Amino acid sequence: MENKRHNIVIDDAWFTVSELDEATYAISEFGHWEKVHSYLLLGSERAALIDTGLGIDNIRRMTDQLTDLPIMVLTTHVHADHIGSHGQYDEIYVHEAEEDWLVSGIKKLSIEQIRKDISRDITRPVPASFNPVTYTPYQGRPTGLLRDGDEIELGNRRLVIYHTPGHSPGHIAVLDTSRGYLFTGDLLYDETPVYAFYPTTSPEDLVRSLERIAAIEGVTQIYGGHNRLGLPPELLEVVREAARELKEKDLVRFGTGIHRFDGFSVQF
Repeated sequence: MENKRHNIVIDDAWFTVSELDEATYAISEFGHWEKVHSYLLLGSERAALIDTGLGIDNIRRMTDQLTDLPIMVLTTHVHADHIGSHGQYDEIYVHEAEEDWLVSGIKKLSIEQIRKDISRDITRPVPASFNPVTYTPYQGRPTGLLRDGDEIELGNRRLVIYHTPGHSPGHIAVLDTSRGYLFTGDLLYDETPVYAFYPTTSPEDLVRSLERIAAIEGVTQIYGGHNRLGLPPELLEVVREAARELKEKDLVRFGTGIHRFDGFSVQF
């Protein structure tokens, strides 16, 4: 299974911007061990930004270069590495199950642990504005809440929201119906395990969510929240079989470890 090659349109000190097509961009943070991707989707009337990255640098600096359209932020889930620049935007949406996390933070997840994860294994120069000692995840009240089945019209471009819990309670995937792009956040990516081993995760929900996205028709490309940029739609067949195997072998529970398949892995 091969992935598409994408043209790099901006490669600055921290962010790498790749053109997925003439109206879709990935904004990547390859200098961090998590290799986080955020995605900017342009419609004729407005734009959607799927996640805002780590917050080590200001992603608004990139989106301002790519569009003058009003931008709505769609949050795949409220983990620090996906909401880093939320404070730079006026219009922020999150699934209703994680509204409290966005407003109040994730309970039982210490700021010390977050700062440790954000600041380790960095391979590019960080901006002077980044201080791992004082780094604090975004907290704030969202503009609105997302629910399963919601449709968002950008103008000649319609997005459909899928509630895909497991990695987190309010995790979502976003289907761009105009192009068949499926943005999977931390539900599906390659190279490192998709995880559901923390107390706030659910192995059972994760497998159900994997089964659900595997059944979506018309997917032409998968764009996850980390690692390799762009995965082939054939991976969804692997996902379907993996879910079946995990259930048959009674592995869908905490503590069973890492399970590897052809193109992705999960950790419970």
